[in-house]
Amino acid sequence: MSTENTPMVKAEALSKAYGSNEVLKSISLEVARGEVLCLVGPSGSGKSTFLRCINHLE
Repeated sequence: MSTENTPMVKAEALSKAYGSNEVLKSISLEVARGEVLCLVGPSGSGKSTFLRCINHLE
């Protein structure tokens, strides 16, 4: 696989639950080199949890 097609960040079917409360349900994301994006959503929608998971903090 060439490096120009390899995503810099990739998450596939990421799920996270606190007990019986599933807060992330099969989230997938690919970010290419040089690409800029933002996560937008209401308070409590899992934005920070998702970022902590892809940074291996949870």
